[in-house]
Amino acid sequence: MKIAVTYENGNIFQHFGHTETFKIYTVENKEIISSEVIPTEGSGHGALGGFLAAHEVDVLICGGIGGGAKMALAQAGIQLMGGCSGSADEAVAAYLAGKLIFNPNVQCNHHGDHHHGEGHSCGSHGHSCGSHGGGHSCGGGSCGSH
Repeated sequence: MKIAVTYENGNIFQHFGHTETFKIYTVENKEIISSEVIPTEGSGHGALGGFLAAHEVDVLICGGIGGGAKMALAQAGIQLMGGCSGSADEAVAAYLAGKLIFNPNVQCNHHGDHHHGEGHSCGSHGHSCGSHGGGHSCGGGSCGSH
């Protein structure tokens, strides 16, 4: 099994379509046997579904994600664990332990005519994500164990 996490400086990057790297974990018997950070090489949004499928990813852990990307992942057979934030390594450990807290309805609706200088809202809790830079929290969820 392979688990990919949108990745930046050890944490879950909060905008799937703009992630520049994924950390991909190879898992056997619920144990991480290896991991590597892989650049997306300019791929973005819907193309990232194909990128992950080409790397034989089974599960994606991410922050905010748009509807088109969610559909691309579903078509590729990749399980989505969205609305997560915090440490990438801790999120994967929580997923493997069956304790990952995520938002199954996470969605970034910022595409189209919604740019009015106010940022965009991601997830069902309506948290503002601000600009398209990193470091913001989308989806109102956090990853870890409770």
